Amino acid sequence: MLKRRREGRTDYRKRLKLLASRKPRCVIRLTSRHTIVQFVEYRNQKDFVLTGATSKELPGWDRSTASVPAAYLTGYLAGKKAKTLGIEEAVVDVGFVDPRANERMRCCIRGVVDSGVEMPFGLECDEDRMKGKHTGAEDLFEKVLNAIGGE
Repeated sequence: MLKRRREGRTDYRKRLKLLASRKPRCVIRLTSRHTIVQFVEYRNQKDFVLTGATSKELPGWDRSTASVPAAYLTGYLAGKKAKTLGIEEAVVDVGFVDPRANERMRCCIRGVVDSGVEMPFGLECDEDRMKGKHTGAEDLFEKVLNAIGGE
């Protein structure tokens, strides 16, 4: 048995389905302190990271980098970086996280989609939480979104 499968770190059936699409994968990982978004391409039996963003990179964000607004902004930043490299579409790779039960994951995916990268995604996220109204960070959210290059 493969080590990563035995440790519960890789679902090879799911990975094979994602690789069969022949599109770059938008890999989203949530840690207890940060959000990580990477665009990964599979070539010559290896994964190559084309571009990515972490919530540590958000310009002017002085709140928690593990919050829902930070996840949206990180997805938006990564999507903008991907667009500059010519990545128009991708498939979502969320690992073992169920996006239906995780608001941070849904908002991060929404950020990538809002940046202009086409991805199959049919779930909704709470607009008020996404914009930071529940923490009083609405103004900071808009300021950082404009700094990234958003509407």
